[in-house]
Amino acid sequence: MASISLRGVEKAYGHGAKANKVIHGLDAEIMDGEFIVIVGPSGCGKSTLLRMVAGLEEITGGEIAIGARVVNQLEPSQRDIAMVFQNYALYPHMSVYDNMAYGLKIAGRPKAEIDERVRKAAGILELGHLLERRPRELSGGQRQRVAMGRAIVRQPQVFLFDEPLSNLDAKLRAQTRLEIQKLHRELGITSLFVTHDQVEAMTLAQRMIVMNGGRMEQFGTPEAVYSRPASTFVAGFIGSPPMNLLDGQAQDGAFVRDGVRLALRAAAPRTGPLVLGLRPEHAQIDPLGWPLQVQTVEMLGAERLVHGQLLGQGFTLRIDSTLPAPQPGDTVGLSADPTHLHWFDPVSRSRVDLA
Repeated sequence: MASISLRGVEKAYGHGAKANKVIHGLDAEIMDGEFIVIVGPSGCGKSTLLRMVAGLEEITGGEIAIGARVVNQLEPSQRDIAMVFQNYALYPHMSVYDNMAYGLKIAGRPKAEIDERVRKAAGILELGHLLERRPRELSGGQRQRVAMGRAIVRQPQVFLFDEPLSNLDAKLRAQTRLEIQKLHRELGITSLFVTHDQVEAMTLAQRMIVMNGGRMEQFGTPEAVYSRPASTFVAGFIGSPPMNLLDGQAQDGAFVRDGVRLALRAAAPRTGPLVLGLRPEHAQIDPLGWPLQVQTVEMLGAERLVHGQLLGQGFTLRIDSTLPAPQPGDTVGLSADPTHLHWFDPVSRSRVDLA
């Protein structure tokens, strides 16, 4: 196992004025044995960053270190990493056993050692009864476990996962997430896991890197990212449904837009233009509260999502399905504990904390 250091890492395609910069000086220190999820929308640079750690992409600037070694100039085979891809990348003509053993055979490992490693990995992943089957005889979840088994037998210092669950249906994704968590608890190998799915990020990560446009917006535990988002991007990306973000002005104990005032139970961090953030689950129906004009109501089993307009801007409220449901066209009052209000600068879009 090993730590990973990313120091001012940059990536650009092309040269000079026409260079397309896709990673902008990213810094992160990943501890030995930590499970890190890199999450962000398509095109944010997360897979490019992972491929640079793997050695599949050259870095333009900065340093990447695995353990005590700077690996900028090392080939992938010299970095002691194992990668699990989205498309499994299994050999269709080989059995499960041979797929898992192939890398060790190429490396010239003794036959007894190969057999021991393969059978141990198969036991961890509950693949022992499938070792003689071909990939076409397996389900998508089983194929992904074979791909993980092939990585495990390498006994690497670092696991790299590139959106490995994207090809699975919702039920299999949830099941495989649990298997990956169990695998990490048993092996304790430093892991980087790339996904665009914030649910995967929240459930798997010990810490998570939230990326946007090639930049790291926030690096922290899922709890910290959810409860104290560093920017409006993080606030809007993490959480389902995302945080409500309202533009307005803080003045005289209220939040104001177009002449409509929302009374505040605690002072905003400053007066003037601000963005007010509030998660759908942190507002409650209160007849004396802020006026939400209801447009649609979604029934989701145990809960309902009430969509409407507040201060002339879109707002979503999450309520328990046992509560009476408002109807489209109704106006309902909302209130919120001041500790659940988030404030952001309207220009920088960065978090503004109370003094």
